[in-house]
Amino acid sequence: MLSNSSRAALGPQRRCASPSPRTRCVDGNAAEQAAYALSDCSFVFPITPSTAMAHASEEWSAAGRTNVWGRRVLVRQMQSEAGVAGALHGALRAGALASTFTSSQGLLLMVPNLYKIAGESLPLVVHLAARALSAQTVTIFPDHSDVYAVRQTGVAVLSSHSVQDVADLSVVARASTAAVNSGTPFVHFFEGMQLSHEMASVELPGPDELSALAPTAAAEEFRRRAALSPARPTATGVVVGRDTFWQ
Repeated sequence: MLSNSSRAALGPQRRCASPSPRTRCVDGNAAEQAAYALSDCSFVFPITPSTAMAHASEEWSAAGRTNVWGRRVLVRQMQSEAGVAGALHGALRAGALASTFTSSQGLLLMVPNLYKIAGESLPLVVHLAARALSAQTVTIFPDHSDVYAVRQTGVAVLSSHSVQDVADLSVVARASTAAVNSGTPFVHFFEGMQLSHEMASVELPGPDELSALAPTAAAEEFRRRAALSPARPTATGVVVGRDTFWQ
C-alpha cells in the first residue's frame, strides 16, 4: 500500500466508476492480463513499480491458469534481470513466445541480450513501467531514461498513455511481434507509479476476443521454425567477414 505522502506525490488519481458488465476496475499494470494469455513462458525479477505484473503471472501459473492455447504458462523468477534476459533469449530460440516485466536499471541489464534478440528477429515482448534510472539519486518515479537507453538495440517501442491504452496495447504488442512473421521484439512502456498504479474502469478483452486477436498461425509457424532440434540444424551467432558484413 502507498503511504499518504506517496499518494500526495502522485497527485490526484482517477476514481473508478461503477463498472458495467464489460468493464473492470484495474490499475495500470493491466498489461499482465494479455501478457499471460498470449505467452508460452515468462521470466521475471521484481523491481518497483512493475512487480505487481510479475507477481500476478506467478500466481496464475501456480493456480494452473491457461493461456489462449490451453497451456499453463511457465513463469520463473530469476536471480537478476541479466538472468531474465538470458532465459528469455534461450526460450525464444527454442520456439516459445516469451514476455517479461521490468523497470529502470532492470531494463538496462537486458541490453546485451536485446541486441541479439532484435538481430535474430525473435518475438519478445517487454512490458515496462518506465522509471528514472538511478544516477545521482534513487527514485521510484518516472522519466523515460530507461526507454531511451534501449532505442538503439533494434526493438520497436509502443507507448501507452492511459490504463485503457495499457490493456489494449499489450495485446497489440504481442500481435505485432508475429505480424507477417516480422519477429520484431517490442518494448511496451507506460509511466511507472503515475500510470502503473492509477485505478480506472477499463474494458478488458475477454477470452474469446483474446483468442481471436492471438497470432495463432504465426505463433505455430514460429514454433515450427525456431524449435531447437537435431532434425532441423541451424547456425546462429556465426562470424562473418567484411565481404558479407558490409552488405
